Amino acid sequence: MKTKLSRLSRRYLTALRTNLNHGPRASLQPAGGLGRQALALDLETLDMARIHEQALTTLMPPGGFSGTRDGIIKRAEIFFVEAITPIEQSHRVAMKTNVQLNQLNQTLRQRTIDLAAANRQLKQEIVQRQAGEEALKKGEEHYRQLLEQSHQQQEQLRHLSRQILLAQEEERKKISRELHDEIAQTLTVINIHLATLSKEAAVNTGGLKKTISRTQRLVEKSVNTVHRFALELRPTLLDDQGLIPALHSYMKDFTKQTGIHIHFTTFTSSWIEQLDSTRRTVLYRVAQSALTNIAQHAQASRVKVSIRKLRDAIRLEIHDDGKGFEVDHVLFVKRHKRLGLLGMRERVEMVGGSFAVESAPGKGTTIRAQIPLGN
Repeated sequence: MKTKLSRLSRRYLTALRTNLNHGPRASLQPAGGLGRQALALDLETLDMARIHEQALTTLMPPGGFSGTRDGIIKRAEIFFVEAITPIEQSHRVAMKTNVQLNQLNQTLRQRTIDLAAANRQLKQEIVQRQAGEEALKKGEEHYRQLLEQSHQQQEQLRHLSRQILLAQEEERKKISRELHDEIAQTLTVINIHLATLSKEAAVNTGGLKKTISRTQRLVEKSVNTVHRFALELRPTLLDDQGLIPALHSYMKDFTKQTGIHIHFTTFTSSWIEQLDSTRRTVLYRVAQSALTNIAQHAQASRVKVSIRKLRDAIRLEIHDDGKGFEVDHVLFVKRHKRLGLLGMRERVEMVGGSFAVESAPGKGTTIRAQIPLGN
């Protein structure tokens, strides 16, 4: 760098001497060329001023130039100004560029601030959208579950309706068959005996008593059959004496027919009898249906039945020591042919109660029906 600066100083001295010797009409192009060289060397105006001062000091001894001293100094100043013009122009361009750069930087900073704000807003919108999408997914899943539950309940209702119709039809067939096979035949035999009585009354009074006795037994059998039908359809004890006597009577007949022992416990029956007829009927039918299921499917030897009063409800609980079963399979399999559990649940829920079944293979079954006391 020092070598280049030294060379530039010598060239400047030579160019200035030539300019001063040629007088006012001398060309200033060499000065501009020197200025461009100085600019290429990254020299500043102050550096050129030192070079100019050194050159002028060298050229100023007495007798060095023709003309007056002031004229020489003035022409030298013109040369110097021309020499530093490229540097000054470069400074102006740099200053202008710097102003533009500052403006660009300011614009860039503002845009960076705006972009950061936009990014924050975008992040918030993304979070909100993700939350909305998550809520939508949960809503869709909840709706899908509700729809599936609705379909299951509809299927259960259709299944229950079909089973009720089938059960009604089977009950009608049973009553029709019983009436035809027992009542009709017994009445036919009674009619024959009455016809025989009318003949024997005239010729054989000795056998009349025996025929009358056989006829009475047939009438008694018919009465018992009709009484049994009426009891199965609706026991008169339930309306005449209340729930507890009706259950006692039904359980006594159940044990006699099935050999399954029942242990029945309850609280003071006055509380139970305060229930309206609908609620008493529900408890009776649930007990009846549960015991029927036990006799048909449980293979049980003992049953515990209890009725307890809670704070604002009555709970009926029936437990057997039978083989048990898979609850979900029985309640939800579409082709299941039993009406029992679904019918019990439907009856209990009809009066605002709750119904539960606990069972497992080999562990017996517990049925709980809880209904509100009501007014």
